[in-house]
Amino acid sequence: MEQSTQAGLFTRRFGPPPREGVPNVVLVHGLGLSGRYFVPLARRLAAGGATVFVPDLPGNARSRAAARRAPRVGELAGALTRWHRGLGVGPSLLVANSVGCQVVAAFAARQPHLVRRVVMVGPALEPGAGGWRQCGRLLADAPREPLSLLGVAVADYLVTGPFRFVASFQHALRDAAESFEGHLARVAAPTLVVRGAGDTIASRAWTRRVARVVGDGRTAEIRGAAHAAHYSAPGALAALIEEFTSGGRA
Repeated sequence: MEQSTQAGLFTRRFGPPPREGVPNVVLVHGLGLSGRYFVPLARRLAAGGATVFVPDLPGNARSRAAARRAPRVGELAGALTRWHRGLGVGPSLLVANSVGCQVVAAFAARQPHLVRRVVMVGPALEPGAGGWRQCGRLLADAPREPLSLLGVAVADYLVTGPFRFVASFQHALRDAAESFEGHLARVAAPTLVVRGAGDTIASRAWTRRVARVVGDGRTAEIRGAAHAAHYSAPGALAALIEEFTSGGRA
């Protein structure tokens, strides 16, 4: 793994240096977190020959100083665009988790030429579900995740800070209510929507709805995983991604 700062964002890179003919993957984390919980999946994808980039979004964790306040979802998508252009790579496979799916939906809707395919893992937040209901779903999911993930999440939340986390949560709720599905409808790239079978945040009905809204969507479910399936079942998700990117039906 190599670490650097690109366009103000702390970035981890796995696999070979970017070059023509080598597929590149971008992993986008969820609310208040960092790219650290994507490391198991990044290593699996890099072992398959891909160049994998894992940024910390502005205002979060090791990119906290890149924003003076908690950015809105559209601002995060704009920062991701500037960061991606700075990499100097071609269209990417974008893999996102939770609220990171809202960021990627906005990014893909606005910059279709930078997107090869999209994988959404546990897309959140679901439109129509209020803040207290979403918090309840998050609390219900926590015992279903590995203890090691909870340690990573708590450390990241502390670095990001509680006030920024709350502000980011409010921004994400507003985006879910006003923009998320509109962005999804404008995603032209083939999209795989994945949920862990035990996910209490992204329901089966909602993930199927996401797949119907995007132009070319399909769904998959991973047994024995919850909301962070990329962390608890990186091998299973990497296999789904490999099949999806090779043109198979997940």
